Amino acid sequence: MATTDYAPAEGPPLGRPRPRTLRDWVVPDVPGDGLRGWLGPLLVMVFAGVLRFTGLGQPKAVVFDETYYAKDALSLLRYGWEHNTAKDADKALIANPHADIWTDGPSFVAHPPFGKWMIAIGEQIFGATPFGWRFVPALVGTLSVLILCRVARRMTGSTLLGCTAGLLLAVDGLAFVTSRAALLDVFVMFWVLAGFACLVADRDRSRRRLVAKMEAGHASRSGPFLLHGWRIAAGVCLGLGLGTKWTAVFYIAAFGVMVLIWDVGARRAAGVPAPWAGMLRWEAGPAFVQLAVVGVVTYFATWSGWIFKSGGWGRGEVSSNPLWRPFEAIPRLYEYNKEMLSFHTGLEAKHPYQSWPWNWPILKRPVAFYYTEPKNCGAARCSREILGIGTPALWWGAALALVLVLFLWIRMRDWRAGAILLGYGAGWVSWFPSAFQHRTMFLFYTTPMIPFMCLALVLVFGYLIGPSPEPGVMAAPDGSSRLASPSARRLVGAATAGAFVLVVLVNFAYFYPIYAAKIIPYDSWHARIWFDSWI
Repeated sequence: MATTDYAPAEGPPLGRPRPRTLRDWVVPDVPGDGLRGWLGPLLVMVFAGVLRFTGLGQPKAVVFDETYYAKDALSLLRYGWEHNTAKDADKALIANPHADIWTDGPSFVAHPPFGKWMIAIGEQIFGATPFGWRFVPALVGTLSVLILCRVARRMTGSTLLGCTAGLLLAVDGLAFVTSRAALLDVFVMFWVLAGFACLVADRDRSRRRLVAKMEAGHASRSGPFLLHGWRIAAGVCLGLGLGTKWTAVFYIAAFGVMVLIWDVGARRAAGVPAPWAGMLRWEAGPAFVQLAVVGVVTYFATWSGWIFKSGGWGRGEVSSNPLWRPFEAIPRLYEYNKEMLSFHTGLEAKHPYQSWPWNWPILKRPVAFYYTEPKNCGAARCSREILGIGTPALWWGAALALVLVLFLWIRMRDWRAGAILLGYGAGWVSWFPSAFQHRTMFLFYTTPMIPFMCLALVLVFGYLIGPSPEPGVMAAPDGSSRLASPSARRLVGAATAGAFVLVVLVNFAYFYPIYAAKIIPYDSWHARIWFDSWI
């Protein structure tokens, strides 16, 4: 198994010779693996899909914040913007998916519309039912596993480690729960991860182009100009994340800094005499356009229903000329977004399941999405719950892994460690200022961070296992020849990593009944509530 590319920014891996060619040094090849490079990730994705789609329509109820987004999505299909609903609209929809739940006038909403448009796709196909409004969240949660498998494979050079990252995401409890509910956070996770994957792909491709131009004799002190087409795709993905929830803006900023650091590192590694000047001259401006400008334009496009149809909150009547409507809408959309910002900055309402970001890594306060005590269930007392909490073994292990990844970044200058820390920090540290102002927040806001936790774990696994021994012949003490055998380190490292993954799988299986709203005896439910703060 090829494990990891250990190359730090300034020199070859510790204890190993510098690669023989500039191309090998600047952009090591990812093992081809052919069909296996896709087959493994696809199998992991299918496993994740079976988990997420099995019993997706249960419970037949409006779960937690589905009360907002399922109805908002339905109103987007009908009106193009969010509409007010009647009292007891949730009960009416559960009883009859075709019920008339609308009252007069538009509804003010706290989040942009794109995530709700995605929920609306499922409602359009399957109707306004629990399965319908949960279909697309389950789909993107499943596809996220495939994307993570592939991006982890590209970053580690190992199909096995890539599949391990996807498997960990597949069996994380919070990722599982948010993939089975019509909430917005799973969409932010999907689009942030997709944008990150585009940037990692761009890193490899642009480095290949850089090496080709340097080998062709490019003589400029700042190096050559490089196209970064994948960054445009990343800008669209991140803009769609922004069009789902504003928290994606922190990823746009963080990833913008990240790619510029990558550009400097690539030029330095390729022997460009003035790498910082080259980055500033050739790449800083285009990167801003590709990520920030494309992201903002994409965000604006997600409001198309509100822009082109009259009647939305603050929109009023629209121009008779469709080409003029976007320009006419800009000042009104600006005012609407100011109202949304005021709502978020002033949100201090107490909630029984609110929590603070410094408590999130240890899962101190999860969110009960749903809880009932059914009758006639075969026991004296029964429970049925959807508990929004991560798989404890994974989260607590990832907390340690992130500390080790920080050490790897400081000690080894491993670009992967830096990227993982930046992705995790953009989703975590960005909440601290709001927390200090006592803004109401919840554990499920961490959903976009979970893929970076999985990446942290597999990067540590890669270092534990070590690089694959190169095939060859070793001299035996008697002078004969024998094939090289795996080192004890690799066996111990692989056993340690495998044992951890097994613990996570068992831990997820144990908690599965309270992730998936299974009816179980009350005592069995209570045994899974490890701390009083989980109730």
